[in-house]
Amino acid sequence: MHPQLRSFTPTTILLLLVTGFLLTACATNPVTGGSDFVLMSEDEEIRLGHKYSTEVLQEMPAYKDPVLEELVQRIGKQLATHSHRPNLAYQFTIVDSTSVNAFALPGGYIFITRGMLAYLNSEAELAAVLGHEIGHVTARHSVRQQSTAAVTGILGAVVAASTGINGIDSLTDMAGTVIVRGYGREHELEADRLGAEYLAKSGYDPAAMLEVVGVLKNQEAFEVAIASKEDREPNVYHGLFSTHPDNDARFREVINAAKKFKTGTTTRIGRDSFLLRLDGMTFGDSTQEGIVRDNRFYHRDLNFSLTFPKDWRIDNQTQKIIATPESKDGLIQMSIAGIKGQQSPRQFMEQHMQLENMRQGKTFSSGDLKGYTAIADGETPYGPRRVRYVVIYRDGSAYILAGAANDRKNPWKYDAAMLATATSLHRLTAAEEKLAAGQKLDIIRATEGMTYADLARRSPINDYPEEQLRLLNNQYPTGEPEPSRLLKIVR
Repeated sequence: MHPQLRSFTPTTILLLLVTGFLLTACATNPVTGGSDFVLMSEDEEIRLGHKYSTEVLQEMPAYKDPVLEELVQRIGKQLATHSHRPNLAYQFTIVDSTSVNAFALPGGYIFITRGMLAYLNSEAELAAVLGHEIGHVTARHSVRQQSTAAVTGILGAVVAASTGINGIDSLTDMAGTVIVRGYGREHELEADRLGAEYLAKSGYDPAAMLEVVGVLKNQEAFEVAIASKEDREPNVYHGLFSTHPDNDARFREVINAAKKFKTGTTTRIGRDSFLLRLDGMTFGDSTQEGIVRDNRFYHRDLNFSLTFPKDWRIDNQTQKIIATPESKDGLIQMSIAGIKGQQSPRQFMEQHMQLENMRQGKTFSSGDLKGYTAIADGETPYGPRRVRYVVIYRDGSAYILAGAANDRKNPWKYDAAMLATATSLHRLTAAEEKLAAGQKLDIIRATEGMTYADLARRSPINDYPEEQLRLLNNQYPTGEPEPSRLLKIVR
């Protein structure tokens, strides 16, 4: 061993190696031409994006509409051609989700939700959303964030080894989170700047970004108002353009600066052409995921209906349905699973669900459907509780219902409601098949004297129809339809 190395501890050597590693883990930023700290090559970035995109589509299936798909692909690829990474094989996908959102994954995988499309009102606004997400890809924001998060873990190990202090990892993890979130505002502004540039070079007005921010701010204002009325916490949006405060001077500077990239004297808006392509698009819940109307749930493809207690909130998730009362002290959940072999409903509970301490078991029937019900110990959002389970077999699947109350003195508070919900399971009637078809956007031309209040009275939208129609047409909270102008309604 070299004499000079004897004074170095293993931790010191590790730190020196890490330092050398950090100095070499840099790549040229495609946008700035400067050096970025990243831990993966472009090929690795693309592979990672492909992996993540596959996982996304498992949770949120693609929305199939050839007309809209062509529009999103065309505008997206046009913008990408003018980006700083035109060589990437960008993939633009509409996902079948009601959330108002768009997001980008590493390597050029960009997603926009059906919910977002519903509230946009021109091709330029769509281009603004896609351009912003392309900006995240070209600046490699996700790769840079992941690299930052990875190095904080490495440094945490070094610090822990050198100090011997337990729990130091959590400190460095927290620091890494702060660093990444601290970049959030700057990353978003950089994506705005790049997106605005790509819009201008593609013939769109960069000011369309301001319109999109207005759409999202209106959504937020509506949610806050409704949450206050319903005495709950608002589900405030935290994604696309969400870091911009009201009257954001820096954002406006970015938009104005991009105008120097304009290639002609006119800019494309594409309002009517965009709205006409939205005609017939699903609005709200999709038939694939099931339709919620008042306290009833309809699923056309699986041919069943279920009635939950009146005034309960129904959350239709990808893998399950959860209903909760206003007091939030209970729940009823339904999911569907496959049946293996010749298991009876009771055996399904014991072997597949592996319920513990089953008791008060008995056969269960709902019309021509048969099943089994029992009480068992189970995990709930409130911790371990006694849970009522019902398993009903139909069409080769097990319909699993579970109900619990967050009331130790009265654990059966919602037991009758749970059993009534299970009993309500039945095949769709002819009238219910129409309800299960869901709602669609209808593009009409406004006439003289038309008001949102009049349209709301004829709308199938259950909750706050006037406000929803205003949001759809970017006239929230005030304003009325302009005669002869195209308008979105719901049918």
